[in-house]
Amino acid sequence: MPAAAVAIVLFVGASLLLAYVLVGYPVLLRLMAARRPKSVCKQHFQPAVSFIIPAHNGEKYLASKIQSIHTLDYPSHLIEIILIADGCTDATEAIASAFADVRLLSIPRGGKCAGLNAGIAAARHEILILTDIRQRLNPDSLQHLMNCLADPTVGVVSADLHLTDTADSAAAQMANYRRLETALRDSLSALDSMFGATGAYYAMRRSLALRALPLPHDLLLDDMYLPLTAFFSGYRLIIEPRAIAIDIAVPLEVEIGRKSRTLAGNYQLLRYMPQLLSFRNRMLGHFLSYKVGRLLMPYLLLVIAVSSVFLPYPLNVIAVAGQAAGYGLALFDPWIPRGFPLKKLSAAARAFVAMMIATVRALAIFFVPAGELWKTPTGIDKRRPA
Repeated sequence: MPAAAVAIVLFVGASLLLAYVLVGYPVLLRLMAARRPKSVCKQHFQPAVSFIIPAHNGEKYLASKIQSIHTLDYPSHLIEIILIADGCTDATEAIASAFADVRLLSIPRGGKCAGLNAGIAAARHEILILTDIRQRLNPDSLQHLMNCLADPTVGVVSADLHLTDTADSAAAQMANYRRLETALRDSLSALDSMFGATGAYYAMRRSLALRALPLPHDLLLDDMYLPLTAFFSGYRLIIEPRAIAIDIAVPLEVEIGRKSRTLAGNYQLLRYMPQLLSFRNRMLGHFLSYKVGRLLMPYLLLVIAVSSVFLPYPLNVIAVAGQAAGYGLALFDPWIPRGFPLKKLSAAARAFVAMMIATVRALAIFFVPAGELWKTPTGIDKRRPA
């Protein structure tokens, strides 16, 4: 076969697959969810709950977090708060001790999974609320989560994470990307189940969480591993949009680090849960289209870039010029002033390229210890294993 014909096949094939992952699958998923939604039998439900909060040196956020729990529209006598101090060297333990209703568990430095193992084992109630230390919780959020768990087919309910605004246009575009991710999770939830939970704030049945213990010490995605244990036990993993937690938008470079860890965690998860790629996964097609498809995107772009050079003239010139323009916009975005007509387009291009960089960086999981991926430029998430 002539080189030009091979180039055409590769270019068209990779372009179609990329278009499917980026546009086709999200549209198809939304149509499927709208046509065949699986309802959740919500009822007013007020069981006793155990908040599990792992923290390493969280003095900056802890008091605010506890106050956020205290202001929930939920009977206080039904709430247990467990703070797991993971080798803290600051005032975290002193602050926790100042709250009479906080159970403090001090453990040697072992990372978030060690804290979750200790907290879940120590919890007194069947419903666990797993939450990070930084996010504020809307007052009505817990009741909305519980109303979903009144449905016995539901094993995990996630809150919806809202981000504060940021002046960085590319970071704002990344926040937009997160909202698109939430839209995909909404559709998966309506269809059957998501493939994890919003780690910052979600509810899970303790009897199901115990099946996953002990969590591997180097686990990157505890908020997928724990919920997927429920999923493979036949339960649904859903999101409740009315249960809201508020988080801080972070700079783009920090978000890239976070996304690299998340994507690396997907590779790692396939090692721990190979059944994700088997017919035991009742949503196998969605997993391949969503999670695996996202991992393939930078390599599809590489195939498109290389094959473009060998396309017949003038298609090769058009294809190369189009890609160069897109990558050029991303490269020069930091120097394009806000309000300039191209800024929205360049910021979107920069955010997209940042996502592709994060995806490639995720391959580090095969070459370095998983704990190394928790390091971030600004030290955010220092409570994770280093």
